[in-house]
Amino acid sequence: MAPEVLAHLAREADSSRSNPWPQPLVSHYARYFRDGNRTAYEDLVAARQQRLTRSVVLAALPASTSAQVSTATTAEWLDDVIDGAYLLCEQSSWSWAAHEDVYALWGEVVPDPLRPYLDLGAGEVAAQLAWLDHVLGSQLDERAPGLRKRLRHETLNRVIHPFLERHDWHWLGLDGDVHNWNPWIHSNLIAAALLLVDDPGLQAQTIARCIEGLDRFLAVIPPDGAIDEGFAYWWNGAGRALEGLALLEQATGGELNVDLPVLRELAAFPHRMHLGHQWYLNVADGPARAARNLPWDMLQRWALRLGGAEAAQHAGAFASSRPDATAGLGRVLHVLLAPAPGATDVRPEPPLRAFSYHPSVQIMVARQTAGTAQGLTLAAKGGHNGEHHNHRDVGSVVVAVDGVPLLVDAGQPTYTARTFGPDRYGIRAMQSSWHCVPAPYGLEQGTGAEFAATVLREPTPAEPVLSLGLGYTYGLDAPDAWIRTSALHGEAGCVVIDDRWSLQPGTDCADSRPDTDITYLMAGTVDIDGEATATVSPEGIPDSSGRGLRLRWTPAAAVVLTDEWQLADPLLNEVWGEHLTRLRFRMPAELRDRGTFTLTVEATP
Repeated sequence: MAPEVLAHLAREADSSRSNPWPQPLVSHYARYFRDGNRTAYEDLVAARQQRLTRSVVLAALPASTSAQVSTATTAEWLDDVIDGAYLLCEQSSWSWAAHEDVYALWGEVVPDPLRPYLDLGAGEVAAQLAWLDHVLGSQLDERAPGLRKRLRHETLNRVIHPFLERHDWHWLGLDGDVHNWNPWIHSNLIAAALLLVDDPGLQAQTIARCIEGLDRFLAVIPPDGAIDEGFAYWWNGAGRALEGLALLEQATGGELNVDLPVLRELAAFPHRMHLGHQWYLNVADGPARAARNLPWDMLQRWALRLGGAEAAQHAGAFASSRPDATAGLGRVLHVLLAPAPGATDVRPEPPLRAFSYHPSVQIMVARQTAGTAQGLTLAAKGGHNGEHHNHRDVGSVVVAVDGVPLLVDAGQPTYTARTFGPDRYGIRAMQSSWHCVPAPYGLEQGTGAEFAATVLREPTPAEPVLSLGLGYTYGLDAPDAWIRTSALHGEAGCVVIDDRWSLQPGTDCADSRPDTDITYLMAGTVDIDGEATATVSPEGIPDSSGRGLRLRWTPAAAVVLTDEWQLADPLLNEVWGEHLTRLRFRMPAELRDRGTFTLTVEATP
């Protein structure tokens, strides 16, 4: 292993070792219940685990390599691992406060160690302890006898026994609602059971239940491999399932062969959502830019195995041999110790396919020119408003120029207690009024699977045109009460979004909410140039070529209302900069009930 691969991680490790360990306190934990803040506690827990991950890697290095990247000795790194692992054992709860049920059951804001809650956080800790035990076991026995016994005791009591003894965990999917928690927790439980459960019968029982759980997840994956939670959650849903399946296959010497037909489509989903550079179509609670710690090496291994040439090419374009502690110890170790087969020093270009359509979620991504980010890319979405991590985004569009989105979906804000509570749709980023969708009579879209688009015309590679009936999305009487058609005209070099509506005048909603609007959300700087034209410039947006978008619309009689959204939220600010701009096209009175509106989008020179 080349020392330069570890240089950044080693610098972070040396820096953190000179400081006290992050100490999450009851006051941090209780903030979720007091004022809705999640990050005060979760950030400290994450910092503690990331420090431990870095220390494990440094402790596991040969002494000659360690000396080249760090000033500390192997023994000092082992002591740091021992301290970090013991701190986790002493931590009252491995669960995140946002997931605990102590407040809902008893009105308490202190976790109950006698009733451990098995959530994403608990699974992550159990897997981290499993992996560090696996790579440092004999050294831990020599330097801290008894620690490995404690690791097993805590994992059994906090994770394994609650998993086997309780059948009411919502993430099991026994009620048919299977989401990303299922594979994320099950894959971590597989690692914990294989590496920390010494009783063969208990280990087998745990693994068998994990297999049942992963089966439930794989059973709901549609044939086209789409994930309704989008690209960002693919990595902590479908990606976790692939990691769990690989562990099972390795542990059984290939007896559990997992070459299921749907896996090839599942592995293709990330590259089919690619706009360009680090930008991806983001739906639901997903940011528009890819995180820096994604395990592309894992996807590349699977794609090569499954024969997915484009998926492997795409993963190879972004795979890195440099470990990032924020990815978690298991993923870091795989980057360092199990590089993808066929990986080379020559980084391929991403495939940037011309067209993708996933009928299960009604998502189209169409590119002006295959194999390059240059030009326009249109993404259009139907679906429904009962999707996992749902935003009210049925009928929305995203338009990118040279791979950078400028007609946008804001994406995921920082999670708080509101995010998954009854006030979720009081959050601006979740509302249809802040997505690129219409608002007949000023209506917000409804919440639930019944508020759905109806596909009136499916796109094809030759004709990338998606036509959707959106009437039901707003509680109207018929799908064709509002028809949106989104089309990429590659040769003409433009995107055309055409809205046609025929509403019922005289209804209660028409009388009380007379305005019919069509909304578009934009990044960068927006200038209304003159009559029925505007320019969107990519100022402050990463990866931009400098080109922007030119907008033209008819009828020109639509009144243009401009709203600037100042982005105080750190997650949104990190992606988009200081602000986003909303243009609301308000229809004149004669077009309130029936009419058409067409937006044409072209790249600026």
